[in-house]
Amino acid sequence: MPKRLNPNLAKIHRSYVVDEVASLYGVHKNTVRNWVKSGLQVNDSMRPMLILGKALRAFLTERNQKAKRPCQADELYCLRCRLPQKPAERMAEYLPMNDSRGRLIAMCPSCEGLMNRFVSKSQLQDFSQILSITIARE
Repeated sequence: MPKRLNPNLAKIHRSYVVDEVASLYGVHKNTVRNWVKSGLQVNDSMRPMLILGKALRAFLTERNQKAKRPCQADELYCLRCRLPQKPAERMAEYLPMNDSRGRLIAMCPSCEGLMNRFVSKSQLQDFSQILSITIARE
Protein backbone atom coordinates (compact mmCIF):
# COMPACT_ATOMS: atom_id res chain seq x y z
CA MET A 1 0.00 0.00 0.00
CA PRO A 2 1.47 3.38 -0.94
CA LYS A 3 2.15 5.92 1.74
CA ARG A 4 -0.15 8.87 2.16
CA LEU A 5 1.34 12.12 0.99
CA ASN A 6 0.47 15.50 2.46
CA PRO A 7 -1.41 17.45 -0.23
CA ASN A 8 -0.84 20.74 1.61
CA LEU A 9 2.84 20.74 0.63
CA ALA A 10 1.80 21.88 -2.84
CA LYS A 11 1.14 25.61 -3.12
CA ILE A 12 -2.05 26.23 -5.09
CA HIS A 13 -0.82 29.34 -6.94
CA ARG A 14 2.40 27.75 -8.19
CA SER A 15 3.27 25.60 -11.19
CA TYR A 16 5.65 22.66 -10.83
CA VAL A 17 7.65 20.54 -13.23
CA VAL A 18 7.94 16.79 -12.68
CA ASP A 19 11.34 17.05 -10.94
CA GLU A 20 10.03 19.63 -8.45
CA VAL A 21 7.02 17.52 -7.53
CA ALA A 22 9.24 14.47 -7.09
CA SER A 23 11.61 16.29 -4.75
CA LEU A 24 8.73 17.97 -2.88
CA TYR A 25 7.19 14.60 -1.95
CA GLY A 26 10.32 12.45 -1.90
CA VAL A 27 9.20 10.15 -4.71
CA HIS A 28 10.79 9.15 -8.00
CA LYS A 29 10.14 11.14 -11.20
CA ASN A 30 8.51 8.09 -12.76
CA THR A 31 6.01 8.03 -9.90
CA VAL A 32 4.92 11.56 -10.79
CA ARG A 33 4.68 10.57 -14.46
CA ASN A 34 2.48 7.62 -13.44
CA TRP A 35 0.26 10.07 -11.53
CA VAL A 36 -0.11 12.06 -14.77
CA LYS A 37 -1.10 8.88 -16.63
CA SER A 38 -3.63 8.01 -13.92
CA GLY A 39 -5.38 11.37 -13.95
CA LEU A 40 -3.21 14.19 -12.59
CA GLN A 41 -3.95 17.17 -14.81
CA VAL A 42 -1.06 18.96 -16.47
CA ASN A 43 -1.14 22.49 -17.81
CA ASP A 44 0.25 21.59 -21.22
CA SER A 45 1.08 18.39 -23.06
CA MET A 46 4.38 19.86 -24.27
CA ARG A 47 7.67 19.43 -22.44
CA PRO A 48 8.38 20.40 -19.73
CA MET A 49 5.04 19.33 -18.30
CA LEU A 50 3.70 21.96 -15.93
CA ILE A 51 1.56 20.76 -13.06
CA LEU A 52 -0.61 23.32 -11.32
CA GLY A 53 -0.38 23.24 -7.55
CA LYS A 54 -4.16 23.35 -7.24
CA ALA A 55 -4.52 20.27 -9.48
CA LEU A 56 -1.76 18.44 -7.60
CA ARG A 57 -3.39 19.15 -4.25
CA ALA A 58 -6.81 17.98 -5.50
CA PHE A 59 -5.31 14.81 -7.01
CA LEU A 60 -3.47 13.83 -3.82
CA THR A 61 -6.48 14.62 -1.62
CA GLU A 62 -8.70 12.37 -3.74
CA ARG A 63 -6.03 9.65 -3.75
CA ASN A 64 -5.76 9.77 0.05
CA GLN A 65 -9.54 9.56 0.43
CA LYS A 66 -9.69 6.44 -1.74
CA ALA A 67 -7.01 4.76 0.40
CA LYS A 68 -8.93 5.12 3.66
CA ARG A 69 -10.46 2.01 5.20
CA PRO A 70 -13.10 3.04 7.74
CA CYS A 71 -14.01 0.57 10.46
CA GLN A 72 -17.57 -0.43 11.28
CA ALA A 73 -18.81 -0.31 14.87
CA ASP A 74 -17.73 -3.88 15.64
CA GLU A 75 -14.41 -3.84 13.74
CA LEU A 76 -10.81 -3.05 14.55
CA TYR A 77 -8.02 -2.32 12.07
CA CYS A 78 -5.62 -5.19 11.40
CA LEU A 79 -2.08 -3.86 11.02
CA ARG A 80 -0.85 -6.85 9.01
CA CYS A 81 -3.84 -7.35 6.68
CA ARG A 82 -4.40 -3.58 6.45
CA LEU A 83 -8.13 -4.14 6.58
CA PRO A 84 -10.87 -3.63 9.14
CA GLN A 85 -11.81 -6.99 10.65
CA LYS A 86 -13.92 -8.38 13.46
CA PRO A 87 -11.69 -9.55 16.33
CA ALA A 88 -11.10 -13.24 16.92
CA GLU A 89 -13.65 -14.68 19.35
CA ARG A 90 -15.02 -11.15 19.90
CA MET A 91 -12.35 -10.49 22.54
CA ALA A 92 -10.32 -7.29 22.99
CA GLU A 93 -8.14 -5.63 25.59
CA TYR A 94 -8.40 -1.95 26.54
CA LEU A 95 -5.14 -0.15 27.31
CA PRO A 96 -5.72 3.33 28.76
CA MET A 97 -3.42 6.01 27.35
CA ASN A 98 -4.63 8.88 29.53
CA ASP A 99 -7.73 9.77 31.57
CA SER A 100 -10.03 10.08 28.58
CA ARG A 101 -8.61 7.91 25.75
CA GLY A 102 -7.32 4.43 25.26
CA ARG A 103 -6.66 1.71 22.75
CA LEU A 104 -8.49 -1.49 21.97
CA ILE A 105 -6.14 -4.32 21.00
CA ALA A 106 -7.27 -7.69 19.66
CA MET A 107 -6.08 -10.59 17.53
CA CYS A 108 -6.98 -10.86 13.86
CA PRO A 109 -8.92 -14.04 12.97
CA SER A 110 -7.29 -14.43 9.54
CA CYS A 111 -3.59 -13.62 10.07
CA GLU A 112 -3.33 -13.73 13.89
CA GLY A 113 -1.69 -10.29 13.86
CA LEU A 114 -2.50 -7.34 16.09
CA MET A 115 -5.62 -5.30 15.57
CA ASN A 116 -5.95 -1.78 16.89
CA ARG A 117 -8.53 0.95 17.45
CA PHE A 118 -8.34 4.15 19.46
CA VAL A 119 -11.45 4.85 21.55
CA SER A 120 -12.52 7.24 24.27
CA LYS A 121 -13.75 6.04 27.64
CA SER A 122 -17.27 7.15 26.75
CA GLN A 123 -17.22 4.84 23.70
CA LEU A 124 -16.01 1.92 25.78
CA GLN A 125 -19.53 1.12 27.02
CA ASP A 126 -20.78 0.82 23.43
CA PHE A 127 -17.94 -1.54 22.54
CA SER A 128 -18.48 -3.64 25.67
CA GLN A 129 -21.97 -4.53 24.39
CA ILE A 130 -20.43 -5.87 21.15
CA LEU A 131 -17.09 -7.26 22.37
CA SER A 132 -15.79 -8.97 25.48
CA ILE A 133 -13.34 -6.34 26.79
CA THR A 134 -10.74 -6.75 29.53
CA ILE A 135 -9.22 -3.58 30.96
CA ALA A 136 -5.47 -3.70 31.48
CA ARG A 137 -3.98 -2.19 34.62
CA GLU A 138 -1.37 0.51 34.25
